[in-house]
Amino acid sequence: MSYRSSLSARLHAALRGTTAVLATLTLSGCLMVGPRYKHPAPVISARFKELQPAPGWTVSQPDMAAIPKGKWWLVYNDPTLNALEDQVALSNQNLKEYEAQYRKARAMVNAAKASLYPTLSGDLSFARNSQGSTATSTSGTTYSTGSTRNTYAAELSADWDLDLWGKIRRQIQEQVTAAQASAADIANARLSYQSQLAQDYFEMRYEESLKSLLDQSAALYAHNLEIIRNQHEGGTLNAGDELQAETELDQTRASATATDVARSEYEHAIAVLVGRAPADLTIARAAMPAAIPAVPVGLPATLLQRRPDIAAAERAMEEYNAEIGAAIAAFYPDVTLSAAYGYSGNPVQSLIQVANRIWSLGAAGSETLFEGGARTAAVQEANADYDNAVATYRQTVLTALQDTEDQLSSLRILEHQASQQDAAVRAAVKAVDVAMNEYRFGTAIYTTVITTQQTALGDQETALQIQENRLLASVKLIADLGGGWDVSQLPSKNSLQRDNPLVPSFLEKHARE
Repeated sequence: MSYRSSLSARLHAALRGTTAVLATLTLSGCLMVGPRYKHPAPVISARFKELQPAPGWTVSQPDMAAIPKGKWWLVYNDPTLNALEDQVALSNQNLKEYEAQYRKARAMVNAAKASLYPTLSGDLSFARNSQGSTATSTSGTTYSTGSTRNTYAAELSADWDLDLWGKIRRQIQEQVTAAQASAADIANARLSYQSQLAQDYFEMRYEESLKSLLDQSAALYAHNLEIIRNQHEGGTLNAGDELQAETELDQTRASATATDVARSEYEHAIAVLVGRAPADLTIARAAMPAAIPAVPVGLPATLLQRRPDIAAAERAMEEYNAEIGAAIAAFYPDVTLSAAYGYSGNPVQSLIQVANRIWSLGAAGSETLFEGGARTAAVQEANADYDNAVATYRQTVLTALQDTEDQLSSLRILEHQASQQDAAVRAAVKAVDVAMNEYRFGTAIYTTVITTQQTALGDQETALQIQENRLLASVKLIADLGGGWDVSQLPSKNSLQRDNPLVPSFLEKHARE
């Protein structure tokens, strides 16, 4: 066997033996000081208030399968919206920030996990030493002499902090739950941006529908102006009626033009949400959807599993619970093992010999005797962080309940308002026809026509606003219910603690055993 292969084989055998000893000693201590995490009870109702049937009112509950998992926007059956929503997860830059934070959180898991393993060091060295001396010859003459010596050394050493009290494992637990919370933040951000895109999209469609309505009204007013102008030229009407008709027409046209301002802003906002420059996105005009999809709701308790913001808040509680354990572990002594194995001698060809072998095993324990209350303060700080996380979690649940109840009540009330407003629109349109006919026969003044037309236009605009509000409420409700997401989509603790690519496989094996 060559010198290099012999050295490699012996060092590897020494490493395996040392690792096995240290792993056995470390894993024999399985204590984890600190409180065990228990899920605090949230403040939650047994059912939604808005889903309790009132006298004369029947609550319709569609099947949960009505909302597509993940792609919840498909319920609106709008190909343009579908294409835009698909781009949010791929190109939204704010979402990429959350994804980068999650990757950092995963790296921090590996950083904390690395403390479970020994720190291994390898040293190869060469030294040439010369030492002078004096000697006396047989004739009594003193003269100087010296010797030169080469020294070669190869050594492998290991240092291991034993996690006897679970401090490192608590830190790993803290980082793992923080990574899960970060994953929930990604889901929450994705849902938020998808919801915002849908709202901007329907706001844009409202502006387009309003412009169409105003253009239609302007066309009607232009027709009326033509009739009035002909009558004025025939001498049957005065110039005042013609001027009033022109004013009404110009005002309506100006209002129609004004809708393009908001429409352009919504289109620009949509472009940014899908990660594109506003100049690179043009959306064809279309009417606002007329149908409002039914949204399955379920029980309030389902929000705990379906809302990513609630999941993030819950994971934060376990994170800070682990922080308490890590702070308590600081009261216990630190125990460190060390080992070294190598060879030192000359010449290099005969370095790997028993006579040249050097090795050592050691253990050390240390305990802080006085630190002015810093450790106690750290425990108190960790407890305060945990209490804050519990309060945040409970408030997040309450806010989720409030948001859901708000949208449920909005949809119920707006549906009733829409039917009433439709009746008002029909009556207003009929009043316009009556007033115009009376004006033509000379039994009504043109001011009456203008008043009825303005009333009808106002009622039609209100009907459009109600339809817009219903669409927005349905989008918000779907988002408030989690958009088809649930906690099973979070990365598991095991997946976050799988093989660290930076740790040799045999060390990973010992750590698991």
